[in-house]
Amino acid sequence: MFLIADKGTAVICAALHCGHELRPEVSSLMALDETQRLREEDPFTDTMADIGTSRMIAVRSRFEVDLNRPRDQAVYLDPAQAWGLDVWKAAPPFELAEESRRIYDSFYASARELLDAAVARHGAFVVFDIHSYNHRRDGAGSPGADAATDPEINLGTESVDRERFGGVVDGFISSLTHAGYDIRQNVKFRGGNFARWINATYPGVGCALAIEFKKTFMDEWTGHSDPDAIERARDALAATAVAVAPLIAGGAR
Repeated sequence: MFLIADKGTAVICAALHCGHELRPEVSSLMALDETQRLREEDPFTDTMADIGTSRMIAVRSRFEVDLNRPRDQAVYLDPAQAWGLDVWKAAPPFELAEESRRIYDSFYASARELLDAAVARHGAFVVFDIHSYNHRRDGAGSPGADAATDPEINLGTESVDRERFGGVVDGFISSLTHAGYDIRQNVKFRGGNFARWINATYPGVGCALAIEFKKTFMDEWTGHSDPDAIERARDALAATAVAVAPLIAGGAR
């Protein structure tokens, strides 16, 4: 379902959309093939998140349960919830959807245990909530989106307490900029449910940064990766974790 690894760190990485697996009963009703699902998942973000910190990693596909949506939207029941895609061959039975929601509840309970432990150890924590986004929506042969509108990294900070954690946000941006990335705040995404939940549930002690890498590290249509680009992203995040760690407890501007 998901992997929670507590390594006792104040910086915690999450990759909630990297999962691709489906329960057999979900797979039998799924109208989408593996390539279609993979295009809207966030492959390789679990590798980017593997930087020696505590981690929260999804194993199941977002098409089974989306851990970054509100609970009542965690199972896609309408194409409008899924980029216009017809997800199901037939409407999923109530119990199938409820089992997915139970997985959702279990994840959030486990996440809370991990985050509570981080507060107990360090007094505060930062979550790197790592995602990726497509930028060739017009088809496999289309050019990539304009860099003016689609930065290499979109940092979602809408729900972050900037008075308390402005120093962490600035330190994060400075580190990724130093690594050569074009990183901008809230250009395309402002942060999903998981980041909002963390920032609301842990006021003053928890800071979740929603990090969206543009899929220049892979071909979003074939699923083929660029290992060097993925390694670069992981190394940059590891360096950034070191850079922001001293700022967490005293993160106010």
